[in-house]
Amino acid sequence: MLAIGKLLELTLAGREPCEKVQLTPRGVKLHWLAEGALLVSPPSGQDQGGDLVLSAGIHGNELIPIHVLDRLIRALARGDVQPRARLLLLFANPAAMRRMVRYIEHDLNRLFLGAHADVWGGEAIRASELEALVGGFFSVSGRQRRHYDLHSAMRPSRLAQFAICPWREGGGAQPNALAQLHALAIDGVLLQRQLSSTFSAMTATLHGAEAFTLELAEGKDEALPPAVLQFEQELIAMIEGCELPAGAEAQPQLLSISREIIKRSSRFRLCLPADIENFAPLPLGSLLAEDDGMRWVVDEPDARILFPMADVAEGQRAALIVVPLEQSDT
Repeated sequence: MLAIGKLLELTLAGREPCEKVQLTPRGVKLHWLAEGALLVSPPSGQDQGGDLVLSAGIHGNELIPIHVLDRLIRALARGDVQPRARLLLLFANPAAMRRMVRYIEHDLNRLFLGAHADVWGGEAIRASELEALVGGFFSVSGRQRRHYDLHSAMRPSRLAQFAICPWREGGGAQPNALAQLHALAIDGVLLQRQLSSTFSAMTATLHGAEAFTLELAEGKDEALPPAVLQFEQELIAMIEGCELPAGAEAQPQLLSISREIIKRSSRFRLCLPADIENFAPLPLGSLLAEDDGMRWVVDEPDARILFPMADVAEGQRAALIVVPLEQSDT
């Protein structure tokens, strides 16, 4: 295996590779660009015209996505994967990864589309660096642009793996993009209804990429869950240029955000079991949260809970109420 295949080890150690450009025996070029950033280029004549960004570790305590990206990089360096697309592979938040924490000073996944200009610290600098790296990668016109930002929801889920589709002017996810997600073992897609400042929102908004935040399945031990292994297998097939099977038009379940629950004060209380699953149904009329005289009560039919986290900073989101969508609603 090429030494540059140990990108995760180098990143965690804060080191640079001795050779920043290396070639596999089959002519795939691996180019170390910056801390945690690797550009992969297929041999001449094998490029099918796609540009794919894969990022992990934007939250440093989400270990499964980091492990998945590490396994892919090692497979590329061994020559086990022969890409037919250009790849930009990113360990997004090295400082948080070293400490195995969600973030150091600011949530990196809320600092894009100019938001990093309003704060100080390492994550603000890193957001600017990531924007520059992605901007350089997507600078060639006429190529298909994709970005999958890999995350882990850190709790069990009724939908084992799901995606978040950032809002952008002109429409949401296209049917072929949803079919590709279904092939990648993604069970549901949450369609955002307003612009956010996440990494995938930035690549969708500024670069027109087919961009999604992907929440991979949680495991109970060190072994990767079956859904993640299936995701890996299908991701490699996509990278190697395999087409979706004819007639593969199935799509994940579509959902939409109905309301956000925002923590306003130190008196905030989330009235849900600590171990509740993502997408667990919420009975009509049930109390979800209380905060300084404010109460959140379920009034949406077929409502589900997503990302319940009481231990967040004041002003941040403590949970989402989501509802299923029909295909005609999109």
